[in-house]
Amino acid sequence: MSDKKALIVIDLQNDYLWNNRKAMFSYNTEKLINSVNTTIADYKNNGYDIIYILQIFPNIITNKWFIGFSIKGTQGAELYEKLNVVSDLCFEKNLPDAYSSKQFKEYMKKQNYSEVVLCGLDECGCVQATAKGALKNNTKVSIIQNCTVSRFSDEKIKKTREALLKSGVKYI
Repeated sequence: MSDKKALIVIDLQNDYLWNNRKAMFSYNTEKLINSVNTTIADYKNNGYDIIYILQIFPNIITNKWFIGFSIKGTQGAELYEKLNVVSDLCFEKNLPDAYSSKQFKEYMKKQNYSEVVLCGLDECGCVQATAKGALKNNTKVSIIQNCTVSRFSDEKIKKTREALLKSGVKYI
């Protein structure tokens, strides 16, 4: 395996972070984006590839009614406007695990990354699922704690972290 490394920025999209988002996405946007933007610059300067992941649901009427966010082709599904985008490596997924995206999985395999570092949304959702996906694909994985947030309870976050640590994920 190579020594190539990537920082994967997960689901930092308008619908989750801008002012008119749904109430269930009550993240501290300014604090999160400031931390992530600093991290992107640091990791890029240290030779990591920077990869962006977007949660995208098909633009069909039932998704608009029942999900109401991250709908393909809407402004809300775009990367958050204040996020530093430093590469064109951007992949869409419609399931929590980024490795469920055929294009992403093929790209990761082709690049032969030895390690991925994750940040973004949501620690108990897509970040957790992508961490598990990386492990299943024999990739060392870490999560940057101050660049990852969750809308879930402290108890659920604690259980998620314990399970991920037990499976071999590092928190940094």
